[in-house]
Amino acid sequence: MDDLPSSLGDAHSKLLQIAEAVTDVVIGQEELVRLILIAGVSRGHALVEGLPGLAKTLTISTFASSISVDFARIQFTPDLLPADLTGTMIFDPRDSEFHVREGPLFTNVILADEINRAPAKIHSALLEAMEENTVSIGGHTLTLPEPFVVLATQNPIEQEATYRLPEAQLDRFMFKIKVDYPTEEDELTVLNHQLSGKSNQVRSVVSAPELVELQGLIGEVRIDERIRRYILRLVQATRPMEETAGDILNGLVEYGASPRASSFLAIGAQAAALIDGRNYVVPEDVKGLAKPVLRHRLVLTYRAQAEEVNADDIIGELLQRISVP
Repeated sequence: MDDLPSSLGDAHSKLLQIAEAVTDVVIGQEELVRLILIAGVSRGHALVEGLPGLAKTLTISTFASSISVDFARIQFTPDLLPADLTGTMIFDPRDSEFHVREGPLFTNVILADEINRAPAKIHSALLEAMEENTVSIGGHTLTLPEPFVVLATQNPIEQEATYRLPEAQLDRFMFKIKVDYPTEEDELTVLNHQLSGKSNQVRSVVSAPELVELQGLIGEVRIDERIRRYILRLVQATRPMEETAGDILNGLVEYGASPRASSFLAIGAQAAALIDGRNYVVPEDVKGLAKPVLRHRLVLTYRAQAEEVNADDIIGELLQRISVP
């Protein structure tokens, strides 16, 4: 680890403690834990996609417990109403006035479980909260607590009673994290742990104010001008109309990533560098986050679907072709 200023050194130590506290409970999902931690300290939100039984919900709830914040789990269903998330106005006959009753969005960490089971009107209720950290109810605009992180899950194979998330909603997620099966050794560890009947207690590492302080320190990690331009070239190359795209996309991408992707990639790289014990960003930090940041922002053509080319394939090709500073 490089020598860090005292403030960043303390932040690095706390970030490692959070990751360790979660991995003590969740076995074999180190990359998922790392990306959720990066999103949390970057003021970002994450969409976690994976098959049932891969510890998506457990990881998110354990992360919330490790940072000792208010946590709410919302099970998304087709009959959910926007007021079920944001809250509503309640008439009080004692003073003949309407008062705001806050919904479950007014907490620090939201687990939006099976988010693709809710229709578009529910996602519209999340847009303001995820982007502005505010909620509008009955003419009142209310500020959500700090920190505020939405961690959503979805099942990629289930089609019945599900809805495709709107592009505007997807773009507000910092990451789309794909969760795969654990290795044989990790699965054996999980099995042995379950058969032993023991349960690990989640250690609370930091408080909500401490997490907000960590979020403020991320900006102190240096990111060189050359790295910034590398990020811009990478994001711009996903847009078919840009000259930098060249023949890489080759009719496979209809729409590329928005400028929001550049910001998320830069901030996420700063957080990744701090977790690794550096106060400066290197190209590997950017490369490691390129797929989670970009994969849900590429709208592929029918040709890409016919040729069975996915977003990760295209991003991987871009990473190989674009020169690294």
